[in-house]
Amino acid sequence: MQHIRDESDFDQLPHNIPISATIADIEEKKGFIDYYRFVIEVKTKGGSKYLIYRRYREFFNLHQILESKYSPENTDRPGPNTCVLPSLPGKIYIGNKQEIAESRIPELNTYMKRLLGLPTWLLLDDALRMFFYQTDRDSQHQPRALRRLRPPTRKVKTVKPKMDLFSSPRAEAMFDFRGNGKAELNLKRGEVIFLLQRVNADWLEGTVNNQTGIFPESFVKIIKPLPESDSESEGGGYSCLRCFLLTPSGVETRDVCVQEDLNIQPTHKDLLSRMRNVFQVEDIALNYRDAEGDLIRILDDEDIQLMIREARSQQGKVNRPVNQFPWELHVTMASDLSVYNAEA
Repeated sequence: MQHIRDESDFDQLPHNIPISATIADIEEKKGFIDYYRFVIEVKTKGGSKYLIYRRYREFFNLHQILESKYSPENTDRPGPNTCVLPSLPGKIYIGNKQEIAESRIPELNTYMKRLLGLPTWLLLDDALRMFFYQTDRDSQHQPRALRRLRPPTRKVKTVKPKMDLFSSPRAEAMFDFRGNGKAELNLKRGEVIFLLQRVNADWLEGTVNNQTGIFPESFVKIIKPLPESDSESEGGGYSCLRCFLLTPSGVETRDVCVQEDLNIQPTHKDLLSRMRNVFQVEDIALNYRDAEGDLIRILDDEDIQLMIREARSQQGKVNRPVNQFPWELHVTMASDLSVYNAEA
């Protein structure tokens, strides 16, 4: 590597320059669209360590920027500011998201190792430095686990707390409930759920059959309530989105819990993907109701902005639970135009 990296040049680099990066784990991010992030431990020239969280598409975007600037193939003649970049694992469009993320770890580790071993002048590139920079969001996030940073010989034993049937806050399921995704519990009538915390005015978090998740309070009867301090502390990182599926046979209502802030503005693409997953229907269209009660079809991100603005203007007129978005989604079949008011 002496011909690529001169030691004197390396010594002059700032101490906050990243010199190595290793993927410690993957984490699933649930929201309007679910995806996996790579938990990356970065080491700097000055000896500090920190964690960052990046999606594959952020790797892809960085690689495209670096290729456009420094790849000899994108310039007329190779010069002092060009170099051969390491290859990035390609996009995968079909398959289990978790398995895809796990399979990418060795290749991405190799990619980062080779990238940070390139000439010192490339390490000063703004795009590369921002990719490895620990943002405020990175520093505030608490990792769930760091499997790949643990020594192979270390075994972590999980000790489950013993539930006291007489003193623990608990509830009994009055109806069957089928959760939507890993965040929500499946309940069967008659089961006892041990309560952990209140998520919002309508949802609780608890454990049953060694599974922990959230569920609607309306499906259970409280046997022993949560302590008053826990019951009053609203919010557990979840927000509630009310959505409706309109079909010729009737209307299906769902309250979908997502780990997003109430003020977030999702993209049309993410919402469409989320609703297809919720209702298990592909050929759908998204809509909202205007102040007159008419359905308005949502076609792009600008329509999302209009929906949110209109919902906020009507916010004081509608009584909603805590942690519920001020806007609601009405999902229809894409080919069904009969739901719209065609009057001029």
